[in-house]
Amino acid sequence: MQEKENWITRRYELLAAQVVKNLESRHFEAYYCKNREEAAAKALSLIPEGSLVSWGGSVTLQETGLIDKVYKAGFRVIDRDKAKSPEEKSELGRQALLCDCFLAGINAIAEEGVLVNIDGLGNRVAATIYGPKSVILTAGMNKVCKTLEDARSRARNCAAPFNARRVGTKNTPCAVSGSCGNCKSPESICTFTVETRLCRPEKRIKVILIGEDLGF
Repeated sequence: MQEKENWITRRYELLAAQVVKNLESRHFEAYYCKNREEAAAKALSLIPEGSLVSWGGSVTLQETGLIDKVYKAGFRVIDRDKAKSPEEKSELGRQALLCDCFLAGINAIAEEGVLVNIDGLGNRVAATIYGPKSVILTAGMNKVCKTLEDARSRARNCAAPFNARRVGTKNTPCAVSGSCGNCKSPESICTFTVETRLCRPEKRIKVILIGEDLGF
């Protein structure tokens, strides 16, 4: 078992080195951390003191413990999960578009350095594209795909069905069968698909790759 883990670790290190290089060529700021603890520490180091911080829904953020660490570090936060009504939650989502630093995960990454994200309401991908001064994205190396087409497929056929169940969706094909049905359901979480092939302004988006299998 230890030998297997060593081979996985080495493979992730080798692959990450190339992906980081490709991300940087597309004007992202990119890092590789061996584990979730290192990744959380790196993310915190990239948030300026006194920043207003918000985030999009992400299992990876939960697994790294980054949100708890943001609270403990004393940053000002906009937390949609603290909303007392759907209306308040929606308003907090709009306010998050003007925060200093936005945190999120990534559904899939092509080895060439293109990010692929699918969103239901659009708040997460909107903040990634424009608004917050800085964006920090974390992703386990299991999100890295060989080609852009593979990344598109992973986001739609792997990440989306898992996340549909995570957020409580019940009446979509992927929630019922686990397989994408290309549906038009009002509950679909595949409303918006965004491919980020370049970072503009340069280094606004920071990508932290993690040498573990995290998220969906």
